[in-house]
Amino acid sequence: METKMAEGTITVPKGFFAGGLYCGLKGSRKNDIGILVCPAGAKAVGMFTTNKIVSPAVIVSRRHCESAKIYAVIANSGNANACTGKQGYKNAIKMCSATAKSLSKTGFLQSECKSKNVLIASTGIIGQQLPMQKISSGIKKLAGKISDTKKAGVNFAKAILTTDTKTKQAVRKINISEKQITIAGTAKGAGMIAPNMATTLSFFTTDAKISKQLLRAAFKDAIGMSLNKLTVDGHQSTNDTAIILASGAAGNKNINKRKSPAYRKFRNALCQLCDELAKQMTLDAEGATRIFKVIIKKSATRTDAGKAARAIADYPLVKCAVNGGDPNWGRIICAVGSAGVKLKPDKLTCKLDNLTVFRNGKPVKFDTKKAERIVSAKEHTITVSLGAGKYSDYCYGCDLSRDYVRINADYHT
Repeated sequence: METKMAEGTITVPKGFFAGGLYCGLKGSRKNDIGILVCPAGAKAVGMFTTNKIVSPAVIVSRRHCESAKIYAVIANSGNANACTGKQGYKNAIKMCSATAKSLSKTGFLQSECKSKNVLIASTGIIGQQLPMQKISSGIKKLAGKISDTKKAGVNFAKAILTTDTKTKQAVRKINISEKQITIAGTAKGAGMIAPNMATTLSFFTTDAKISKQLLRAAFKDAIGMSLNKLTVDGHQSTNDTAIILASGAAGNKNINKRKSPAYRKFRNALCQLCDELAKQMTLDAEGATRIFKVIIKKSATRTDAGKAARAIADYPLVKCAVNGGDPNWGRIICAVGSAGVKLKPDKLTCKLDNLTVFRNGKPVKFDTKKAERIVSAKEHTITVSLGAGKYSDYCYGCDLSRDYVRINADYHT
């Protein structure tokens, strides 16, 4: 196996190997199956969709996450294996078993690997059974091609893409107890994205030595403040999955105290990494040309702030205005008013970046050309003060273009 250091992929943290290739699921002949491996076994934490209809991949991974060690994650694109009944569940188990057997035969793993020690994720078209012969063949071939090179990490990142136009990857390095710790992540997602538990498929690796309890706490916070703040079209998938694996290979002192500086440092780095991936996904959303961040201030409750932010980011008329570079603040105020949150109309204020366009319930004079430049930029911020309390929250959104309709109209064909 090659052992070259990679930059920018999930193979950067110590103890992780990956790979990806084409096995016949996509008509495009692009990578459609990928594998992430920790030969020594890793602690694993997962977060999954809250959609009531879920893929067998989600059901299986939820259960397998309880295992003490996870040696691999097998992921495929081109087929969601959702709404596929008992056969779909059997196929998900078969994928885990085939991965465990194929890796065990290579002699690459340091301990015995069973089906329960493998996690699975699928994405693609709903309602079609997996072509297991092609997948089984792909897994066998892939097991012999894994490495910790940059190319291997990129091949995995490519293998999980659907309508994405590019891979999404990020890396953070920090020092804890005189040891360098690395956290890396890759994600896919361009449509069917809503801020509700994990969103899309995303995979994270770290060589930090950390308790599973604190790994879960940090991951929940990181996803909650990044990927769960992202909305493209307000819809969850049946397959949304986020998984983090910790190898412990960095050799740092075990992070096992929530109030320790080491935990805070790890959590903050993970949050920053997840936020970076969320922005990358927003900018690569289906048909997207622009990203905007909605910040709600002076809300009566944090829940209200979140609802108001999402109402603006999801509002089709706001998204269309952003696509056209139109500073139509009236649509923003309309979205807030229909969000069902407590607000004071005579205290309501709206800004586009630092330009105030509506103050205390009244329109104000502003430089229209400047406002157009702000909204036409690749990124801008919409800030709305509800005048009803002290809480705040935010959400990321993107514009709605003609290409979004074209992509989703043609998706199945």
